[in-house]
Amino acid sequence: MVLSSLLRREGYFVTVSSDKTNKVLRLLDMCFSLLKNRKKTDYVLIDTFSTTNFYYALIISQLSRIFKLKYIPILHGGNLPHRLGQNPFFSDLIFKNSYKNIAPSNYLKSAFEAKGYKTLFIPNVVEIENYNFKLRESLAPKLFWVRAFKEIYNPTLAIKVLNVLKKEYPNAKLCMVGPFVDNSYDDCVKLVSELKLENSVEFTEFF
Repeated sequence: MVLSSLLRREGYFVTVSSDKTNKVLRLLDMCFSLLKNRKKTDYVLIDTFSTTNFYYALIISQLSRIFKLKYIPILHGGNLPHRLGQNPFFSDLIFKNSYKNIAPSNYLKSAFEAKGYKTLFIPNVVEIENYNFKLRESLAPKLFWVRAFKEIYNPTLAIKVLNVLKKEYPNAKLCMVGPFVDNSYDDCVKLVSELKLENSVEFTEFF
């Protein structure tokens, strides 16, 4: 929604799809929206993820090709490189035929280029004017880690960062929240114990 509002602010006409929560209805809404607006569309921007939504990107990208529309996958998620290896045929259909592939991180850019997909790096933006400066006389950093407890996301790194911060800011705290996918949660609990950070790290149940 941020991207669409910024594009509109620049004078572009933008149609957004879909707000449906049901996955089937969402896909149908996206397809219908593309069919309905195909004659007045210059570019199709596709938020592309590694999970079920990957197949949304597959279907919408191929519909775009049928109607000779330029489409731009906007890459999201650290697990997308795994998807490239898992589904190389579908990945080629999407990313080798796109007008541009856009990555918000150099990590994804490097991973995609390693597979032969030309990728442009455009970092996410922060509208700094929306965040007021607050002068703090004493600093007590509060870190918030939100991710699945999975090895690929290296959750123990957050605990190591906290440990370094506490040398300068003894009151620093860390809250970690996310679903348990592999043994990474147990590794985090063990590391917290080894570093004696029990009073500084909170594991919040994922809902």
